[in-house]
Amino acid sequence: MQTLRCRMVKAFICLLMAAVFQAWAGTAAAFDQSLEVSDMHATAFSYFFQDEDMDFHFGNLVLGSAVNGGVEIGEAFYAASHIEDGDAASWQREWSELAGRVQARGEKSLAAGHTVSARDQLLRAAYYYRISLISMLPDNPAFQEQGNKLRELFQKAGALFDPPVEYFEVPFEGSVLPGYFWKAASGPEPTKTLLMIGGGETFAEDLFYYIAPQAHARGYNFATVDLPGQGMLPLQGMVFRTDTNVAMKAVVDYLVARPDVDPGRLAAYGFSGGGLFVPQAAMHDARIKAIAMNSAVVDAHALFATMPAALDTPEQQAAWSSFHDGVVRSICWRYGVPMDQPEKLIDANKGNTFDPARIAIPALIMVGEGEYKSQEVQRQQKIALDNFSNPATKMVITPADEGASNHCVMENRSLIGHVLFDWLDEVFTQQ
Repeated sequence: MQTLRCRMVKAFICLLMAAVFQAWAGTAAAFDQSLEVSDMHATAFSYFFQDEDMDFHFGNLVLGSAVNGGVEIGEAFYAASHIEDGDAASWQREWSELAGRVQARGEKSLAAGHTVSARDQLLRAAYYYRISLISMLPDNPAFQEQGNKLRELFQKAGALFDPPVEYFEVPFEGSVLPGYFWKAASGPEPTKTLLMIGGGETFAEDLFYYIAPQAHARGYNFATVDLPGQGMLPLQGMVFRTDTNVAMKAVVDYLVARPDVDPGRLAAYGFSGGGLFVPQAAMHDARIKAIAMNSAVVDAHALFATMPAALDTPEQQAAWSSFHDGVVRSICWRYGVPMDQPEKLIDANKGNTFDPARIAIPALIMVGEGEYKSQEVQRQQKIALDNFSNPATKMVITPADEGASNHCVMENRSLIGHVLFDWLDEVFTQQ
């Protein structure tokens, strides 16, 4: 009887192990399976909301910024708990109201001379106003009003850093490109510098919260700027274009003219659309000495042709949440196409390319494991790697099991800082 019982237990264990292995294999196969679509707002796992686009923004743009002072976790989850899932208006209301409360606290500290408290509160208030703009359409009067509050409060907070975060404007085609510069240290010594460039949905302020503290801690000057299509520039008719290198040249002109920028150690890092803008600029401007991309966008036209937002049928679009609908319409606005015709984003990106064979400087590609599941993303990274000629070039796929899987890897900014700056330090040491 005991022998029979042992055999039964062993058989049960074998069956259980087989079932577990089968389930694991199925999960692994599903994860490893490459995708024909490139959904840049997909996540490796759920953070809080059922609406996928809202959840992407909450987990990545919102929670990801906590490490750099963009949000407090308690404040963020309080706001999230009062938002109707997928509803754009409630998202905008809750973040705006939170911004006002935190701003009041910061202004009170500033008036009393408590500069550190004021800086931290105003820094978060600025970012909460920024978050409130997500999915908000440009014809909403609150868009410009809250965009101005974002900029005003960020500048007020920036002045309280030591050294201060400087606001600058680059003259460009009858207007200006607004940006920020944070010196590595006080003094006039020329220093290694990172220029950070965002993509199709970014404001210059976003990029400070993305990686500026990591740059500063490693002795880098940090600079960022709004290019045509970004921030509030489309309100002036400055939408995305296929020759972003022209605007980038004006920005580099400004940087190399500064005595505190070492022209021999000027690097540029771009995420999302910046993964095209940065290498495109490097094709035309030898003053950029190293580039990083997250990830490389060799051909934006081909990439947009695999994005669900541009491929969904009218019936599928009708089922979009108001939040997702607002996000897509905002992207259309930034590219200068009718907001109700996202399929035109594909043609708007014809000729929006760079040629990796024309780039001889060191290049780093970073891409999240989840984003790399896209067949088109894989194809474009291979083209870039096969044609970048500098031996210091490398690609790093950041892992899902370290929470570093999504588009731009905004959910693990410390890991991106680790990969980027270790590589840059080695490149600049060898030069």
